[in-house]
Amino acid sequence: MNTRVLRIELKRSLAPWAGVVVLATALVFPYLLGVATGWGTTAWTAQWTSLALWTRGLLFYLWPLAVGLGALQGLRDHRSKVSELLTSTPRHAWHRAAAPAGAMAAVLATAFALLVLQGAVQVFANTAYTHLGWLPISLVGALSLVAGAVLGMGAGRALPSVLTPPALTMSAFVFMTLMHMSQTRTDPATGFEIREPNTLSLLSPAVAEVSDVFVTLSAPVHLGQTVWLLGMAATGFALLVAAGPRARLVALTPLVAGAVLALLVLPSDPRRIYVADRTAAEMVCDGPVCVTKAHQGRLPDLADPGEKALRLLRGALGGRAPASVHEYVTVPWAGSAPRWPRETVLISFDDDMIATAKGEVLTRGLIAIGLVPECSPISGGGSVTYDDVTARTVAVGWVLGDLQRLGGSTDIGIDTIERGRPVWEELRALPRAEQLSRVNAMRDAALSCEGGLLEALKGGASR
Repeated sequence: MNTRVLRIELKRSLAPWAGVVVLATALVFPYLLGVATGWGTTAWTAQWTSLALWTRGLLFYLWPLAVGLGALQGLRDHRSKVSELLTSTPRHAWHRAAAPAGAMAAVLATAFALLVLQGAVQVFANTAYTHLGWLPISLVGALSLVAGAVLGMGAGRALPSVLTPPALTMSAFVFMTLMHMSQTRTDPATGFEIREPNTLSLLSPAVAEVSDVFVTLSAPVHLGQTVWLLGMAATGFALLVAAGPRARLVALTPLVAGAVLALLVLPSDPRRIYVADRTAAEMVCDGPVCVTKAHQGRLPDLADPGEKALRLLRGALGGRAPASVHEYVTVPWAGSAPRWPRETVLISFDDDMIATAKGEVLTRGLIAIGLVPECSPISGGGSVTYDDVTARTVAVGWVLGDLQRLGGSTDIGIDTIERGRPVWEELRALPRAEQLSRVNAMRDAALSCEGGLLEALKGGASR
């Protein structure tokens, strides 16, 4: 196929419109789903891997659309009533099929590339951490659109009916939904439903939402999905050139073989599907303040407030004070409560006390986390109580000598100050040794996630 034939196809076929529809849908959905404006460190424009995974997630809607548009293109010869005429020409069937298939593939791959490019421009401005580990994720995404469209073209030619495109679109959407539902299972220990990727779900081109910036898809996932998609594309092209029922039946062989090989290659253990991005999690330090390489651009703003917070904590707590500030990169299983080390202040840039804070506000937030880390489950469900927030406010006020709001989503507001002021004044009126004893008791309870923090500050026993 030469470039002249390709240009003609691009002018006269459905391919350019298919690209416009897919790209427009892809650009709209991030805003409809809130992806364009959220979510913290895993926002689609925050990091390269997050960008790749979020755009792959959009394939839940884009891939069925590509299949349906391909089927519509596959009806072209039937609608024009030239099928018999074309079969009488001396050109090989595969040569005739290559032109429309190539045009559709080029346009859809370009549309997906433009979507990624739009996000990439913003990622480039938002992070200093650049790498190419995200590229296979996006390449497989582009291949899935191409394979789906070619499969749709082959099915449209094999089943030349006006009902074929909508039927294929709905069938593809049902397939994606079933693959998504296959990830849900009931945890026998807790009785709650949890979502875990499995081998079967990886036959879907779409991936789950991004939950952590330090994980990525493993190499066996890329390989298995590529085999499956190539088999799908081969079947679609074979259907485009098939001349009879028997040939169409044989054309299904690459699809079946690709699925079997993919299931043999794709991992079944969720921990081998999503793996740690060790390079992104490497620590970059400025003195005792360390962040991951993925967030190394945050270090200059964090270093001075971090050192000041450690100095103030050391002056207040003495030898029991934390000695360093580290970004938290170990994510416990959903619903489990973390256990915090005494010697380190562990922070997350998804914590809104840290995410946008700077200067003195950031110092206050770091002191708060060092004294009272939150023990709410990682997957949501706030277990932070009103009394815990009040205790945190009082403890920070004890270190700094004044009582102020901390900010952040767990700060309930001015009532926290009003409720905490009597406790703060009573604490400051005590002898220094008794003050330190109560604050240490509160901190012990916070570090072990036992609760009863305010009672500890009042001199009572924590739970």
